[in-house]
Amino acid sequence: MATTDAGLASGRTLFYRHGLLVRLSHWVNVLCMTVLLYSGLQIFNAHPALYWGQYGADDDPSFISMEAEQEGDVLKGVTHLGGLSFDTTGVLGVSNVDGEAAVRGFPNWLTLPSYQDLASGRRWHFFFAWLFVINGFIYLAYGFVSRHFRRDLLPAAEELKPSHLGHEIVNHARLRFPKGPEARHYNTLQKLAYVAVIFVLLPLMIGTGLTMSPGFDAVAPWLLDLFGGRQSARTLHFLTAFSLVAFVAVHVAMVLVSGVFNNLRSMVTGYYDIGQGGKS
Repeated sequence: MATTDAGLASGRTLFYRHGLLVRLSHWVNVLCMTVLLYSGLQIFNAHPALYWGQYGADDDPSFISMEAEQEGDVLKGVTHLGGLSFDTTGVLGVSNVDGEAAVRGFPNWLTLPSYQDLASGRRWHFFFAWLFVINGFIYLAYGFVSRHFRRDLLPAAEELKPSHLGHEIVNHARLRFPKGPEARHYNTLQKLAYVAVIFVLLPLMIGTGLTMSPGFDAVAPWLLDLFGGRQSARTLHFLTAFSLVAFVAVHVAMVLVSGVFNNLRSMVTGYYDIGQGGKS
């Protein structure tokens, strides 16, 4: 981690923030997560309902479902969340396909492929899921061997004090980002978010994904007991995936408000101008 002569000569302070493997891993994750989301929604559309337990079929009670109901001559999309029902016509349950109302959990512009094809969706999903897992293991190995996790992501005891966390929350809410020496390090909120994603959400998503595979269950039947059955695993997989979507949305928002060019440059070249704001 050091400044560059070019940066100093131009009056900037360019800090080498991301190594090559971290940058490559990041962009592979962007590709994989995009394809996994769209193909996963294609798979979900084959049965757009979530259950808890061992079984899940049309006659079993679900706690989340996207359905189509006929009201006279109108096809209406209804999303059920527990005992609540919402009219989601045009987006969830019923959406426009080639100018006509069609029964679909998620609309065609959110699925891969866009037309209803479970087999193709599963092929896209499985290929990029294994690429995602391999990329993740390489990143984990690098993180432990290089001490990246301990050095950059493990919060210090004083950073976890309520007063310190409260101060950082207020600064984030006011869009105040660190500059200079403070911008060389992740703040506590970022550390906690990245640790939660790397060591909680991603393992949970991978584990529940493997649990839904009958072939893998034959090798590791204890996964079904761990997650409470295949339908429970499917529900956890769905909820975990959307938790990651929420994380990415916040991450992208922070990139936009703290300096798009500076952040993108750091993830492409590795160099970040610490005079232009904090990490995102």
